[in-house]
Amino acid sequence: MIICKSKDEIEIMRRAGEIVAEFLLEIEKIIEPGITTDYIDKIAEDFIIGKGAIPAFKGYVGKFGKRPYPGSVCVSINEEVVHGIPGKKVIKEGDLVSVDVGVKKDGFYGDAARTFKVGEVTGIADKLWKATREALDLGIEKCVAGNRLSDISHAIESRALRDNFSVVKDFVGHGIGREMHEDPQVLNYGIPGRGPVLKEGMVLAIEPMLNQGNSEVLVLNDLWTVVTYDRKLSCHFEDSVAICEGEPVILTRV
Repeated sequence: MIICKSKDEIEIMRRAGEIVAEFLLEIEKIIEPGITTDYIDKIAEDFIIGKGAIPAFKGYVGKFGKRPYPGSVCVSINEEVVHGIPGKKVIKEGDLVSVDVGVKKDGFYGDAARTFKVGEVTGIADKLWKATREALDLGIEKCVAGNRLSDISHAIESRALRDNFSVVKDFVGHGIGREMHEDPQVLNYGIPGRGPVLKEGMVLAIEPMLNQGNSEVLVLNDLWTVVTYDRKLSCHFEDSVAICEGEPVILTRV
């Protein structure tokens, strides 16, 4: 069931989204070679709690088992697609580092991710980063009342294919609101003109995940970290977007 939000509820979600956006801007300032993923997680927890919100990921139970997620954010590096658990891993020059963060504020969730280029990256890494960022923006452009859900999916996949990248099919975007994951699932691939009609009040987490190689992924033994099957690079961007009268409203940018 797709739950449409009222204007007042979207305003509450905007406040949650602003915390997410502000945190990601802070991380952009400090991410550099030599810091650990644990360090990012500690900053995230302190920042979110300091804003009067709750780290949405911490303690979350996923579909792979009963192990609660141990971190406040996901930090995924290079071949790690999503859900990388923060730890002692040290970030290095040339890494692609995805930071995914969710918060709960006043009963509603905000969720977004950015991939950061650490220092000088390879040409293919830079090309993948640009394609993924553009795929997100192109998907958001389709978040207009009257369009179909798969119009978003098609826009994302089309941008990926333009540079011969693949899109992850096993993990997708989603609705968001009082729950972090709501209907509908937002695929990153497909033909246009299919699925539910987009309506005012829908709020969607659009999150393209593009791979340098093929689309296959696997989940590691920690039950969370998703990596590319061929161990080639992956890149991830995400925003929470409200479908309103006229243009879409991006709730996780400031």
